[in-house]
Amino acid sequence: MKQAVFRERNKRYYRVLHAPIWIWVFWVLPGYPLTYDLYAHGPDRRHWIWLAIVVAGVAWRGFNGRIPGCEPAPYITHYGVHQPNLPYRVVCYTAAWIDISVPYTLNLVGLIVASINGRWLLHDLYRYGYYPLALAVILATALDWTPRAKRDTVGEGAERAWFYVAIWTVVPTQVINWGAWRFGKFMDLAPLPLARLRLAICLLSTALFLALGYAAKLPRTQRHYEGVAAAGV
Repeated sequence: MKQAVFRERNKRYYRVLHAPIWIWVFWVLPGYPLTYDLYAHGPDRRHWIWLAIVVAGVAWRGFNGRIPGCEPAPYITHYGVHQPNLPYRVVCYTAAWIDISVPYTLNLVGLIVASINGRWLLHDLYRYGYYPLALAVILATALDWTPRAKRDTVGEGAERAWFYVAIWTVVPTQVINWGAWRFGKFMDLAPLPLARLRLAICLLSTALFLALGYAAKLPRTQRHYEGVAAAGV
């Protein structure tokens, strides 16, 4: 057992600063067409309406301490202690894993296809692939596989770290992918070589940040194991 936090209460600014994180999580969650249009074309009236709904919901749940990080006091104070995970944590972290994994996977598949035949199929991938992949994450949660969304928080010391490894791997890579997409039009390259260059950039970024996260060189990626896992058995 290892103490995870040394405070008895969460300060007000700490609780407030977590709200924008969960606003973003639920704002980009809906899938096709909202999520695709947001990433491809930027926000429009539909996105602002949805954002207003999300802000109201997160503010309500956060004020009542029912959003991770917005609680009056830390729920997990020690790693390696058996305690039931709370329903709002399960919902929020399942949503976060969908945001992390699904758009990245669709983007990677799109880059692979484009590097083979030069065709960009991201619209169709979002249309037909977003919800099956999102349902796969939900199924993983139902089967008690999703880190930080499991029924018991005993593995939080490692699950939290792997969650941040995923964030550090995906978020910078997606930003770099966006930059490669935006600036690619200024390169004097045919569609096929351009797609292969973008794929190479994506894979290199993924490998770099994943390696740094695995080596625990990035913030919050230090893992703590208990019991058999700690013994390496």
